[in-house]
Amino acid sequence: MSNALNSFPSGGVAVVIGASGGLGSAFLSRLEGSGRFAHVVGCSRRGVPRIDLEDEASIADAAAHVAGLGELRLVVDATGILSDGAMVPEKALARIDANQMARSFRINAIGPALLIRHFAPLFPRQGKSVFATLSARVGSIGENALGGWISYRAAKAALNQIVRTASIELARSRPEHVLLALHPGTVETALSRPFARSGLAIRTPDEAAGRLLTVIDGVDGGDTGSFLSYTGERLPW
Repeated sequence: MSNALNSFPSGGVAVVIGASGGLGSAFLSRLEGSGRFAHVVGCSRRGVPRIDLEDEASIADAAAHVAGLGELRLVVDATGILSDGAMVPEKALARIDANQMARSFRINAIGPALLIRHFAPLFPRQGKSVFATLSARVGSIGENALGGWISYRAAKAALNQIVRTASIELARSRPEHVLLALHPGTVETALSRPFARSGLAIRTPDEAAGRLLTVIDGVDGGDTGSFLSYTGERLPW
C-alpha cells in the first residue's frame, strides 16, 4: 500500500531518517510506492547515507548528499529511544539516573534539533515542504496525570518546544513549509512492544506510517509548529 501525497509538488526528494527501524522502513516503503518523489532516501546508523544522531558530522554529511539530489520536499524523522539493554523508563524519582537522562535527551531532543539545523536550509522557499519528527503523547505536559517515565517525557516535551520554536523562524523565509511533531500511537515496534498494555490498540508499522502520512498530506503552512496525533487531533503541549 502507499499514500498518494498529492499535496506535494511532484518530483523532488523525500528522506526517512531511522529507515532501518520498524516504523522507518514502513515510511520508506510507502513513500517509494507513492510515485510522488523523484528520489526517496533512507538514512540510518548502518545505511548509506549514514546518520547517527549522536554524531553531528554524519548528519551534515547526509544533508550534503541529499542536497545534490534535487529539491527537498519531505523529511520524516522516525528515530527515538525509550529503552534498551542500558536504560529503562523510570517509574519513580529515586530511579533517575543522570547518564540515562542525558542519553534520552541526546537522542530524543538534541538529535532531531540537529536534523532540523542541517536539513532545514535545503527546503525550497516556495511550494509545500514538511519536516515531521516523531514525538509522543506522553511528552504532553498538559495531559500528564500519571507521572513516571521522567526522562522520556521531558525529552519529548523538549522536542515539542524545539519544533515550535524552529517553526517560527522557518516560517519567515518558507511560508509554505510545515514543521510537525507527530504522535504515532502504540505501534508494534521494538520501542513500544515491551510497554504495550493489554487492551490497548496496537497498529502495525505499515498502518501507523499510512495514517501519519495522511496527516502530513493534509497539513499546510498554517499548521506549522503543531503537535498532532496520528488521527489529526491537535494535542495539548
